[in-house]
Order: sequence, then structure tokens, then C-alpha cells
Amino acid sequence: MRVLVVEDARALADVLVEGLRDQGMAVDVAYDGLEAAAKLDAGAYDAIVLDRDLPGIHGDTLCRMVTDRDERPMVLMLTAADTPADRVGGLSLGADDYLVKPFHFPELVLRLRALARRRPYARARTLRAAGIELDPVHRTATRDGRRLDLSVKEFEVLTALLRASPASLSAEALLEQVWDENADPFTNTVTVTIGRLRRKLGSPPVITTTPTVGYRITDPADEAPPREAEPA
Repeated sequence: MRVLVVEDARALADVLVEGLRDQGMAVDVAYDGLEAAAKLDAGAYDAIVLDRDLPGIHGDTLCRMVTDRDERPMVLMLTAADTPADRVGGLSLGADDYLVKPFHFPELVLRLRALARRRPYARARTLRAAGIELDPVHRTATRDGRRLDLSVKEFEVLTALLRASPASLSAEALLEQVWDENADPFTNTVTVTIGRLRRKLGSPPVITTTPTVGYRITDPADEAPPREAEPA
């Protein structure tokens, strides 16, 4: 999941970014409404954690700008105002959920994951290919019934590959989807993570590398040569 945190209180914003990244999300941050608007124009996000009282462009205005888009991210609005009128006002702007400060971080994570499932074009809950079954909601993955013990990034890379299957994803696309805007495009992080993931998936291998194209999930059964017919 790709998330944009928009919060002018830098200490809180940085804590949210670090915590959400620990949950396996690709997270960018904006400290005011103008910076947020620029990042929304430059990249695609699944969800936005949006502070309501922002400098530059107010959170209410930014929320309206987001909800006017055809393929828009889901909006979780944050605010210190907790009266029923405030909540109704925030939701009437087009926000999809509303969380009052102070809040419990685990609740924020659960609400973000719930919003991602509610997107009109959200993918199927369980992803399947090549004997792999992955549930993004419950964060479980198996291959041929065997539970896979994956790190956060390994899980997110496998999720991205399964969602793209049978197409390929380049290393650049994986960096964008699984890491964040600060990821070094010249790093070997993707290669290293793919290598660990291959080892954990076991044999026969199911992740194929095509030079200059990228990585994709392949079913060994589909790649096997046809059996010759038995002589009469």
C-alpha cells in the first residue's frame, strides 16, 4: 500500500511515517498543503492520512481537490476537533474516514487497511498464482499449503508480483510500490529482497527474471515441456 502522510506537526508526521513503514507500507510525507498537492500530482497513492488544519492549502480544500479526481486515493482525515459537528463536516468534504487526535497507532493502521479494501477498484482479497496464496488483509502467505515466514518487505514484494501476474514488474516499479520516494534508484535492495524471497519460496522456482524487463511470477507447471505420447 502506498500512503501519503500530510501533517504539519513534523514530530508527529515523522513518527507516523516510521510506524507505517514498519507495517510494510510505502510512505511519503508532506508537511504542508502545497507540498501535498505537488506530491499528489506526481504520484499515485492508495490512501492519504490528512491533517485538517494545514498551512499553505487547508486540509479541507485539499480533501475536496482529492475527492474530485476520477481515480482518487482514500482519505483518512486527522483532527483535534472531536465534536459531532466537526466529524460530520469532515466527512461531508469527501473524507472516507475521520480519526480524532490523540489516537492509538494500531487503530490508524487498521483503518488504513480497511480503507484500502473499500477502494472501488481494490483487488481480490486473496491473491493466488503458482501454488502461492497470499492474504493482504491478514498478512499471511503459503506455497502449496506451507506457511511462508516473510519479512515485511518480502511480503510486500510478493504482493506486488502477484497483483501484476502474469505481467512483469521492473525493479523501478517495485521500488515505487514497496519502498518510497527516498529509495535510491541505483540500490540493489530489490535484487537482494528478491533473492531472499526466492529462497523462502523454495523449489521449483516461481520468480523469473527477464533482463531489461523485470520480475514475474511463473507457474512451473506451465513452463514444463509437454510429455511425449506413449508409443502405440
